[in-house]
Amino acid sequence: MDAMTPAERRTGGALAAIFGLRMLGLFLVLPVFSVLAAGLPGGHDIMLVGLALGAYGLTQAFFQIPFGMASDRWGRKPVIVAGLLLFAAGSFMAAAAPDIYWMIIGRVLQGAGAISAAVSALAADLTREQHRTKVMAMIGASIGLVFALSLVIAPPLAAAIGLSGLFVLIGCLALGAIILLFVAVPPAPTFSAAARGSFATVLFDAKLAQLNFGVFTLHLIQMALWMVVPAALIESGGLPGAEHWKVYLPAVLLSLALMVPAIIAAERHGRLRPVYVGAVALLVLVQGGLLLYSNGLWGIGLWLLLFFVAFNILEALLPSLISRLAPPASKGAALGIYNTTQSLGLFCGALLGGWLVKSYGPSAVHIVCAAAGIIWLGLAVRVTPPPAKISS
Repeated sequence: MDAMTPAERRTGGALAAIFGLRMLGLFLVLPVFSVLAAGLPGGHDIMLVGLALGAYGLTQAFFQIPFGMASDRWGRKPVIVAGLLLFAAGSFMAAAAPDIYWMIIGRVLQGAGAISAAVSALAADLTREQHRTKVMAMIGASIGLVFALSLVIAPPLAAAIGLSGLFVLIGCLALGAIILLFVAVPPAPTFSAAARGSFATVLFDAKLAQLNFGVFTLHLIQMALWMVVPAALIESGGLPGAEHWKVYLPAVLLSLALMVPAIIAAERHGRLRPVYVGAVALLVLVQGGLLLYSNGLWGIGLWLLLFFVAFNILEALLPSLISRLAPPASKGAALGIYNTTQSLGLFCGALLGGWLVKSYGPSAVHIVCAAAGIIWLGLAVRVTPPPAKISS
């Protein structure tokens, strides 16, 4: 199979950087927000702080589909620019927020800049099918890297510039991503009105629905796990909260290296289906491991490493499969639905995880997540990827 062209490598790298800059802006506040937001008027109400933190994901869920459909109609780049400007405006509003209520409004406006579908669709437009999973893996790797980076740099940055300074920095990163979009990313192809598929076609497509269920389950499991893993690192691993990055950072970095052979096997050697099914099975295995064999820091760290390996593989394969199965002129709409179900998975995972821990204890989280993974595994074994179209 032929190698990626220089244009494909440049496109993949630039879009990964755009995604990474935006996600760094999101991740930077996660480790410090609940503490620093308490200093705002009204911030003593932990429910309002939680609403401010989660408001971003909820508005993302509402706007992914409209932004994806808009990118099919008016082009990827204009929609991405509009989304980044909204995200930057929300960031600057949050930076200037005089109380927790304005902070919530700023976070809502941030979330309205829902560009994930448009960026993924642009990546699919500008790369050939046999290299699409590699590009999606580059984007996924950028997210993993900035997540790990944020865990390390967020506390000292917050100490130096405060919560307002963090949001100003986040807004500037979004504006920088707009410059990068025009400097480094080639123009996308356009589609005539007659070529565009209907929204119902992609919404009710059974194969796409299976993949959407998959990403919903993946992010439900991810968020539910974060309701129990930090406490387990403290109680069973004996690691203070401020030092959890010492586990997360090496686990994320090593998992990115370990995912590379799987992606090569999936794309270059035509093993996409077994790699996909194997990654879902690994997610289920991780739940059993965390439930039964996670005593001590090394045990938890091992299962977290395996979780990140499965998570990163699936983060690359799922949007690649969506872009292959969706009609070419409706990729934005299909990826909008995909990203909406992803956001709903994040929201439902946090809600479900918190309720399970409160009502039944941490073990219930792993049992329910394993059950959800088994249902997904039953669907995954039926997925038949379309043959890649080899382009010159």
